[in-house]
Amino acid sequence: MKKMIAMILALVMVLSLVACGSKPTDDKNETKDYASMSLEELKAELKTVTEGKLTMSTNATFPPYEMLADDGSLEGIDVEVAGAIAAKLGLELQIDDMGFDAALLAVQGDSPKADIVMAGVTVNKDRQLVMNFSDSYATGIQVVIVKEGSDIKSIDDMDGKLIGTQKGTTGYIYCSDTPENGGYGEENVIAYDSGVTAVQALMNGQVDCVVIDNEPAKAYVAANAGLTILDTEFANEDYAIGMNKANTCLLAAVNAAMAELKSDGTFQAIVDKYITAK
Repeated sequence: MKKMIAMILALVMVLSLVACGSKPTDDKNETKDYASMSLEELKAELKTVTEGKLTMSTNATFPPYEMLADDGSLEGIDVEVAGAIAAKLGLELQIDDMGFDAALLAVQGDSPKADIVMAGVTVNKDRQLVMNFSDSYATGIQVVIVKEGSDIKSIDDMDGKLIGTQKGTTGYIYCSDTPENGGYGEENVIAYDSGVTAVQALMNGQVDCVVIDNEPAKAYVAANAGLTILDTEFANEDYAIGMNKANTCLLAAVNAAMAELKSDGTFQAIVDKYITAK
């Protein structure tokens, strides 16, 4: 009996030691308050997909935010803002151009392929479930492009019409939703790989209108005679930078860098370069 009691006591002591040993002995495992850190402190903690680089996924068919220059290089508001953020973080900017859906997916999951996604990305509840978003840096307005002389004079006239959008965009999400939720139903919406192909489809008579963001819409209308934009706004949104949910240090660092760029006038200078006041 004494041996049995001794064995039980010994087992209790072992379990006690194991339990004590499982607790963290310092604060390394505690969640850090990155939002309270300075930019220099964040830079020391920051980890990216590729060491020394800030990898940005984008879809370069969204002027003036990202587009191809005449020499084949990438240019636009997002491109230059990302470059300025990278410089603030002491990193080299690397841009990977891909489809819009792929650009969003690139920052998600356990093995992200990119650190940030910038492609005129609108913040919505579904996207917030799978990625973090920086503070908003621009306001996006969804508009409707039609052919001149179209019988679509307002949003109310879009019922029963065939609508073109770009895949994965909020324009597609809004339009393809059910009529009960303010949409027009999936059967009335065709999603294209890019805004360019959606506008080409409108020119060719394959769709009756295109729902897309205002700034690229203005560029597409200027480049294609016979198109016009309805006066009524379809939707009003916030653009932000998407990041992996796990990299909260990067979120704080990007917000801190963006705040400095806004404060010193760099951000506005970039915007003014591509969007002139009229």
